[in-house]
Amino acid sequence: MGCGCLLVLLGSAFPRVALFLTWIFTSRVDLAFDGFLLPLAGFVFLPYTTLFYVFAYAPNAGVSTFGWILVAFGVLLDLGNWFGSGRAGSRRAWRAQQVS
Repeated sequence: MGCGCLLVLLGSAFPRVALFLTWIFTSRVDLAFDGFLLPLAGFVFLPYTTLFYVFAYAPNAGVSTFGWILVAFGVLLDLGNWFGSGRAGSRRAWRAQQVS
């Protein structure tokens, strides 16, 4: 993978795009996961976690301690994405009720 820094910068804003490009142009997703369904579910529901797991996975050694810290950070980002968007939506609905 020749342009890893560009992929990490892309992944910070658009994790699904970075994961898709990693899946298409490299074999890292195939090395990190045995099947097709788990990375696909990760792509849909937990994109940061899946992307960080793919980056942290080493074929011979698995995931190191620092790698698991990155994966845990990805879980926190995904949870923040899921619950933060619901909170912003309820705030938007509350403001709309106050205006009308």
